[in-house]
Amino acid sequence: MDSNKDLTKIPSLPRSHGEEKLIQRHDLGRQLDKKAFKQMIRTMNLKVTDQRLAILDSLHGGRTHVTAQEVFELVSEKFPEIGFATVYRFLRTLTENGFVTEVRMGGFPARYELTPQSHHDHLTCVGCGKICEFENHHIEELQQKVAKQFGFQLTSHVLELYGICPACQKRQV
Repeated sequence: MDSNKDLTKIPSLPRSHGEEKLIQRHDLGRQLDKKAFKQMIRTMNLKVTDQRLAILDSLHGGRTHVTAQEVFELVSEKFPEIGFATVYRFLRTLTENGFVTEVRMGGFPARYELTPQSHHDHLTCVGCGKICEFENHHIEELQQKVAKQFGFQLTSHVLELYGICPACQKRQV
């Protein structure tokens, strides 16, 4: 058998539905408060300001996977003097320091979420942009097998799947 074929052979996933888990935001185990937000900001050697706290709060409460524009709109309701560049720079700094995860889905604008304590992957609707978070240990095992086949030691990964959600499928009919 050709050794190159062995390297590219990827085992199929089991069709067991019992191992998959669609994640609800509260399942991620990340309950943060103002004290935790202040500590994040101090860890980055930045001054704790009400605007920075509001940016973090906008990522914690309400919708997940928000764009920089959505964060700006939420924060500017309370702080009309804040500029979009200020919000964006702080989101970049949070991302660079691992407190926030930037999720880039196809042609959609980058979206931000507080970095969860547990790993999860994303399924994105190409029609409406809806993002579902999920965990599947079979996929995680498969990624390890693929990395091993190619001689890689995984340090991190991002899995983003694209499709059409049930609501958009109904609209297409």
